[in-house]
Amino acid sequence: MLLFADARFTSPYAMSVFVALTEKRIPFALKTVDLETGANRGEEYAAQSLTQRVPTLVDGDFALSESSAITEYLEELQPEPALYPADLKTRARARQVQAWIRSDLLPIRQERSTNVVFYGPADAPLSAAAEAAADKLFKAAQALLDHGGDHLFGAWTIADVDLALMLNRLVLNGDDVPPALRDYAARQWARESVQAWVSRARPPL
Repeated sequence: MLLFADARFTSPYAMSVFVALTEKRIPFALKTVDLETGANRGEEYAAQSLTQRVPTLVDGDFALSESSAITEYLEELQPEPALYPADLKTRARARQVQAWIRSDLLPIRQERSTNVVFYGPADAPLSAAAEAAADKLFKAAQALLDHGGDHLFGAWTIADVDLALMLNRLVLNGDDVPPALRDYAARQWARESVQAWVSRARPPL
């Protein structure tokens, strides 16, 4: 398989697919696309990526973009080791977490981009809108983790990576985050497959 990721390795969505492939021990090659120069809109890449975004996974003559679609494809292609819970309703909840993180909390994503996570803190304090989004994030995460376990749904799932990255936009910037959520994010960040992405060499900004 071939995974296309951004040249700076800061895309949370490329990271999610990279971790999924690594967890499933599926051999893959990694190729970068320079989003800063618009390479994702070039003819060559657009011919493979329907949405002209990263990540895109190429599996033989099949190319698929959008990270949650890719991780679900990988789960159906090779069910073990699992990325999602086995129980139908719990699996739906994991997918809900993924969809929510990708479609909501925009002020956090704007004011605490993943440059904060992979390059260093931002200077400006959170706006009122971002504070409200952070409060919403904390309440949802606390509700999901009120069972006291290490992961969202008993065993680790790919949704843990996505939630931890969203939390780490704040944690790694030094913003106020409840201690239990800081600990949860740190546990997820220490996972070997996650560190394989986090520790990649990155070009200077």
